[in-house]
Amino acid sequence: MNGALSGRVYIVTGASRGFGEAIAKALVDAGARVGITGREAATIEAAAASLGADNALGVVADVADTQAIASAFGRIKAHFGRLDGLVNNAGLARPGSIHSLQEAEVRLQVETNFLGTVFCCQAAVPLLRGGDNPRIVNISSASAEHHDEMSHLSIYAATKRAVERFSRDMRRELQADGIGVTILRPGNAPTAFAAGWDRTRFDAALEAWYSAGSEMDVGMDVAHVGASVAWCLSSPPGVSVDVLEVRPNLRIPKPPKSLLMGEG
Repeated sequence: MNGALSGRVYIVTGASRGFGEAIAKALVDAGARVGITGREAATIEAAAASLGADNALGVVADVADTQAIASAFGRIKAHFGRLDGLVNNAGLARPGSIHSLQEAEVRLQVETNFLGTVFCCQAAVPLLRGGDNPRIVNISSASAEHHDEMSHLSIYAATKRAVERFSRDMRRELQADGIGVTILRPGNAPTAFAAGWDRTRFDAALEAWYSAGSEMDVGMDVAHVGASVAWCLSSPPGVSVDVLEVRPNLRIPKPPKSLLMGEG
């Protein structure tokens, strides 16, 4: 990257854990400063502290709340004196077979994963216009493209596919402003993504996943996603990574079902 991110400022949503935290760390390690957002004050403050007060500002904001996002993004730009890009990482999933989908959880996923991305882009674009090599990276998921990912995540996968279609139109619309738009599609990596899932429906999803085949892909870490985002943001003006998919590439047998399902 040769110092391409040094001194630049980026917003990373959903940055208190998992991919978002790794992305923020990769950007700071590359010399950038970051504004990070999340819904829980304690976790977002801890994540910002771990990055250093000079490097990061944590702001509590729900991406589905347009007023909260507009306020947070404006505060971050004012704090650092500039804004060079946005990484839309905030997202969540709730497992459920089609017949067991619950309205509240369907709406939560749509509002967070898709509408949240739309609203964050709307808030960021006016702040990015006129900048030097501004960028937006929208985090999708391998689940949007591949059928060998975790089962019973139909709504999550659908929202990520919607993010990709929205991003393609936005890429064309923002060319006149010189704002590059990238879709990053990460595969599976160890995170706390499934924390808080309903145990009964998670077990049903695991059963379906095991019945789909006896092997799985491993080998990827959250740091690989962070490095991929940093690389995308480092493209020179006039060049933009359109779609980048990063997936684990070591094929191994799935672990014993009892291990993942907490049996025994």
